[in-house]
Amino acid sequence: MTSRDKADQWSPASYAANARFVSDLGEPVVDWLAPETGENILDLGCGDGALTRRIAERGAGVVGVDASSSMVAAAREAGVDARVMDGEALSFDAAFDGVFSNAAMHWMIDPGAVLDGVRRALRRGGRFVGELGAAGNVATITQAIDCSLAARGIERPHAWFFPTPAQWSSLLEDNGFIIEWLHRFPRPTPVPNGLEGWLRTFGHDCFDQVPPGQRDAVIAEVMERARASLCDDDGNWTLDYVRLRFAARLA
Repeated sequence: MTSRDKADQWSPASYAANARFVSDLGEPVVDWLAPETGENILDLGCGDGALTRRIAERGAGVVGVDASSSMVAAAREAGVDARVMDGEALSFDAAFDGVFSNAAMHWMIDPGAVLDGVRRALRRGGRFVGELGAAGNVATITQAIDCSLAARGIERPHAWFFPTPAQWSSLLEDNGFIIEWLHRFPRPTPVPNGLEGWLRTFGHDCFDQVPPGQRDAVIAEVMERARASLCDDDGNWTLDYVRLRFAARLA
């Protein structure tokens, strides 16, 4: 989730209904992490703990952190050792053999602070495995949002950080990581409740400056701008996701 618990706009119920595909599609990242019995793993941006539990099932000890208190509460209810913590201000010191993160770091808009915290949290030689949105992620949607907001004299806030492979590689290397592999790829992603469900779950920061009484109209306008590119004739929405997956090790 986000790196800031600003009024905590995350709803575990809405996330479960509209965004379960996020953890489902993140299962392969757990496989690449390959957690082992006796290891200690940090799940950075754990959300409601779906993948944190998968790591624990492999036998590793795992701590999940997230800035959203409501999502942390949901993770705790599911039996996860989850803690409210800003991803840009991690407080661990050489406590983990691995750091895992799925679909969370693009919400943390100070990547230097994030990676500094990850570096400090890892033991020497520890691994860092994750996925985040890459440059070009949901570009059609962000363009539609920008157009609809600009028509009202509003500039979209800087809600996401979607790096290029070169940017992410430089950030990792500048923070003492050796990159083992890094891959950017398009992943067109069907969404269960259409673009409206996605916007209400993930796009809330974008509409903060829109008066509450106008937000439904703006969301409807964004959907119409994106419909031709992302929605088929049967009303099924497939969003233009582009992902960056990587594995690195602390030197």
